[in-house]
Order: sequence, then structure tokens, then C-alpha cells
Amino acid sequence: MKIKCAIIDDEFLARQYLKDYISKVPFLELVGDFNSPLKVIDLLNTNNLDLLFLDIQMPDISGLEFIKTLDRQPYIILTTAYKEYALEGYELNVTDYLLKPFPFNRFVKAVNKVAEQIRKNKLSADVNDKNMTLTQLEDDFITIRADRKYYKINYNDLIYIKGQKAYVTFYTTKDTITALASFKKLEEKLPANQFIRIHKSYIVSIKQIHTIEGNSVEIAKKILPIGKSYRKKLEEKFKMR
Repeated sequence: MKIKCAIIDDEFLARQYLKDYISKVPFLELVGDFNSPLKVIDLLNTNNLDLLFLDIQMPDISGLEFIKTLDRQPYIILTTAYKEYALEGYELNVTDYLLKPFPFNRFVKAVNKVAEQIRKNKLSADVNDKNMTLTQLEDDFITIRADRKYYKINYNDLIYIKGQKAYVTFYTTKDTITALASFKKLEEKLPANQFIRIHKSYIVSIKQIHTIEGNSVEIAKKILPIGKSYRKKLEEKFKMR
């Protein structure tokens, strides 16, 4: 397994010693090094990046503020000379926090932590695929297994779906059902003319959308966020341009 990674640091020497460390770890593949977070946005949008080594103090935008802008967050290891940002970093779900200058053995410990998390997530996804029972019949309903029962969910009744790590919650006009399921598989199987993904955690029924305003959608009296990487598709669907 190769972990594709990138470096974001405005200091040339810091990028150089990180590149040296990365070259020594067989399962790491460096796909780029950048002196500003703004230069890695296109790469992140391709969803072809697993791990970021991210500095905090940079001229254009701080590493922490950059994390807050991300809809799809890769694994992140913060690399900084400032220990006072550690708590905020972990609140933003970073995997590790390396204080410069850090030795190679500390670097290896951090990347091993990422590798272990990726391995566990893959195992969880595999289990989800095996445990999930999803069937489409005549494009008008799905069946889902939850609580030792099989539920039939008509597309006409389905309002939106929320992904929560290994689980998916179906919000319908009749009830709410939480099941062990693959959010990605659902996105692939649901008919694109009836459902659209608006955020990393939400798929919604197109016909149930009441209003679209700013970065949010109103649906069934609920306000759901629109992720930046999904907005263009939503605008095209509703001819908002």
C-alpha cells in the first residue's frame, strides 16, 4: 500500500528535510511540495492525496485556517515550531503534531499512525460492504438491513441521507433508520436523476429541496450545508448560473 503525500511549508529547508525523511519510508509516495496551501487546492480536489504534512505559520493562510476550508480532509500531520497550537490542531482532527526540529524516529511514529488508521478504515469499509444489504428494484425503492430487520424505503419517501463514519442514517417522511452501510456505495447506486450529493456527509432528494441559499440547502425544514466541491454540480442541476 502506497500512501500519497504532499508537503506544505513556506520554508525551503523544512521542505527539503521532510522530502529526505519521506524518501526513506517505503510506503510513502511524495506527489508534491508547496510553499503555500493555496497551491495544493487543485491536487486535493482530484481526491488523489492521502496525507498532508502541513506547517502552521505561513504568509497566505495559516495551516489551521486552511484545514477549516477543506470539505474532503486527507490525513494531516502538522509540522511546526509552535507547540501552543497543538490542542486546536487535534480539535481539527489532525493525526499527529510534530514540533520542529523533529528526529526521524518521531517522523516514522507519526506516519505509522496514519498507515494504521488507513488500514483500519479499509477493514471497516470491507466489513460495511459485506454487512450492507442494498437492493434497487425498478428504480423506485431500496431495501436496507438494520436492527435485524429489512426495511423497504421508497425513493418518494426518502428526504436525505447522512453519512456518519461506518453508519448511514436515512431520513424519510415516515421514520429515521440508521444502518451499517457504505455511504460511497449508496451514492453510486442511487439514481442520479433523483438524488444529489451536496456535502461529504449528505445526499439529498432533489425533489425534496425547498430552497438553496448561500452555502446551505433547506429541506424538510432542516438546513444542511453545501460543500465547496459539490456546489458546482448542484448549481448545474438547478441551472443557477
